[in-house]
Amino acid sequence: MPNRSFVSLFSLALCACGGGIGLDQNSTAVRVAQALPPPDQTVTAADFTNYRIGALDVISVTVFDAPELAREGAVDEAGNFAMPLVGSVQAGGKTPQELGDAIATKLKGRYLKNPQVAVNIKEARARTVTIDGSVVQPGVYPIVGKMTLQQAVATARGANESADIDKVIVFRTVSGQKMAAMFNLRDIRSGRYADPEVYGNDIVVVGENSARRFFRDATMSFPLLARFVPVL
Repeated sequence: MPNRSFVSLFSLALCACGGGIGLDQNSTAVRVAQALPPPDQTVTAADFTNYRIGALDVISVTVFDAPELAREGAVDEAGNFAMPLVGSVQAGGKTPQELGDAIATKLKGRYLKNPQVAVNIKEARARTVTIDGSVVQPGVYPIVGKMTLQQAVATARGANESADIDKVIVFRTVSGQKMAAMFNLRDIRSGRYADPEVYGNDIVVVGENSARRFFRDATMSFPLLARFVPVL
């Protein structure tokens, strides 16, 4: 079942898109745009305090008083990071502090008496997209390389039987402002419009055809009798 907060947000954006209305940019609501620019790319060091390292992120590891153990490179697709002496260390899912502590634990005693390890994020490549609404398998999915809107929906095993693929809304934060734009997936599939790129932290919500949903729910709930029954 779609997340209710996403459904409410979808309804708000859908009304605005359909009516050609621009929402107040000074409000906390979503700003509706005809097209979405790329999201914010600048990430400050403070943003990485609670950041969870992911596959393909580029990190640097510094061991104080042991410069020969310094290492910089990408986390592999399994979430592992190779370090001198201690070998492969699970980095995926850990904060920089947690990874530093894990490496220090492996070094302590056997190699160094009291190792101090610092981990810094050099490049955050681990990205996810949330796909919700009328899709077969809603969820949060990783983005590896570039992903288009069609590919994003396909990742969630496609639109379900009650979907309205003419109304697919993408939510994105641009310059600190939450924005939304609606796309017609049917026209994109036919080549009438370009297939837009989906970025990390985007939320994609596929609309629902209310008539199809009613028919689906009705066929599931009505008794299997060869006669009409009241619906109210």
